[in-house]
Amino acid sequence: MGRRAVGCGGCVMSAAGALTAVSLWLSSDRTRIHLGRGFEQQDMDLGVLFTELPLVFLAGAALPVLAHAAVSGLLHDRQDRRDARNARDRRRGRSPRDRSEGDR
Repeated sequence: MGRRAVGCGGCVMSAAGALTAVSLWLSSDRTRIHLGRGFEQQDMDLGVLFTELPLVFLAGAALPVLAHAAVSGLLHDRQDRRDARNARDRRRGRSPRDRSEGDR
């Protein structure tokens, strides 16, 4: 897969995460009460739109990015170890296929 496709996929995942987080936040009972769906408009606090909503949006957008970074870091480390093992085997004069079961 090309770098461009991976970048576009990451942007789509971040947008989906942000929209999912905001929709879950809007559907919570606590948010409904603060936005005026309480008893006779009591406890209406529109300040949550300025304090909580941006944080929920950013957290929803950042979570897929952090998950991708963690998974790709683990996979990259695994590939680096494999490459180092193959280079060590080439220096010793044997191909990676010549290793015994104990060397793996």
